[in-house]
Amino acid sequence: MVESQAMQQEVVADAKVMRNELAETGKTIIHGIYFDTGSAALKPESEPALAEMVKLFNGSPALKVYVIGHTDNVGGLESNLKLSADRAASVVKALTGKGVAAARLKSAGVGPYSPVASNDTEAGKAQNRRVEFVKQ
Repeated sequence: MVESQAMQQEVVADAKVMRNELAETGKTIIHGIYFDTGSAALKPESEPALAEMVKLFNGSPALKVYVIGHTDNVGGLESNLKLSADRAASVVKALTGKGVAAARLKSAGVGPYSPVASNDTEAGKAQNRRVEFVKQ
């Protein structure tokens, strides 16, 4: 008996990929950062991505980034702007707690202002709920 189910794909941040994207485009999406809906508290499942971010900073001593939080378009604009800023600040707090110098990180939230996919589908909304590094 064969049971079919949707393929699950877990994409997690990779220090080498992030380093290359920052060099090529000046920004990189951090895959594998998870929050509950409406919350800025990092979920434990985010630990592998955080470890890769620390590896990125340890291997690039001069690197400074803006940590940018993004949301989908569900909810009000003001609450999404606050949520995205709070989520970026949570990532900064986690990284500084793991030894990354605070002077290398600045957080900001842009809410739903910069989508990478359509907010008309759940898959698109999921892509838009993200954290990015933008090279300073």
